[in-house]
Amino acid sequence: MITIILAGVTAIIFSIIAGILAIPLLKKLKAGQTVLSYVKEHKDKNGTPTMGGLFFVFSAVLAFFVFGGGSVLSKFVMYITVAFLAVGFIDDFIKIKSRKNEGLKPYQKIIFQLLIAVISGFYAYYNKLTVFFIPFSRISVDLGFFSIPLITTVFLAVTNSVNLTDGLDGLAGSVTTVFLLGLSVLIAVQAVFFGENYLLKGEYLSLIKLSVTFIGAILGFLCFNTNKASVFMGDTGSLALGGLTAGIAIFSGNTFFIPIIGITYALSSISVIIQVIYFKRTKKRVFLMAPLHHHFQHKGYSESKIAFIYSLITIVASCFSVISFL
Repeated sequence: MITIILAGVTAIIFSIIAGILAIPLLKKLKAGQTVLSYVKEHKDKNGTPTMGGLFFVFSAVLAFFVFGGGSVLSKFVMYITVAFLAVGFIDDFIKIKSRKNEGLKPYQKIIFQLLIAVISGFYAYYNKLTVFFIPFSRISVDLGFFSIPLITTVFLAVTNSVNLTDGLDGLAGSVTTVFLLGLSVLIAVQAVFFGENYLLKGEYLSLIKLSVTFIGAILGFLCFNTNKASVFMGDTGSLALGGLTAGIAIFSGNTFFIPIIGITYALSSISVIIQVIYFKRTKKRVFLMAPLHHHFQHKGYSESKIAFIYSLITIVASCFSVISFL
């Protein structure tokens, strides 16, 4: 556990140093975010450096390997994270080059995401990582081959939900930090109760180490990303975090806990779906703006208050999830 804590602290330091070095470079390269014109509260953010996900992801990866790396499983999750980061980087790069808030075409982004998700599904199936814990019980179910479409769908849903949540300063970063912390505690509790019935002890610890190093790296990034942000994570960071959170949850057997601990991610996607469907049918809106955090912003709530409330909700959801195993 000491090694895991040291890895997390080191990741904080690496991320802060990377931010100090990278932000001026991003400004020099004119890697600024083009903000959507209809989000009037964000008009003064136009040109803020983006792609900050690069420096906190690689800070976490570096800290992870400095402290011994981990199991094959945790490394695979890390590779997934980097793969989603690459998709986000391409999307952000196109936006910067075109000076528009339009990167990859939606179908192009989905194709890349689908490819990574399907590979992950087959990896889980062929490595017999198809057991999923049922929330609020100590029951688990083995879905066998049917885990492939489930895992594929979950990866697509989570990565895009985290991406949608990344709409306010510090929001996606703070919520993901709490999500990963809650998930790490849940995995630790499951390791005690289930022993090596599902994963080896070293694999549980390795996934926790990976989670903690990213918690540290994100905390370092939040030093620059809380309101008023001096850098955005961009799709580079949000898609990477989506891949990371989905990967750790899925391969630890906690797929069904994602919409519980990640309830604010779910709300982001659900609010967009409701808004689009209702508007197409009635030409009226349910929310002032979707995703939901923009609705609250239009209501007059500050970005920092919304980020705090979302994080608090995630803490409560995490506590309920962990308590269910005690």
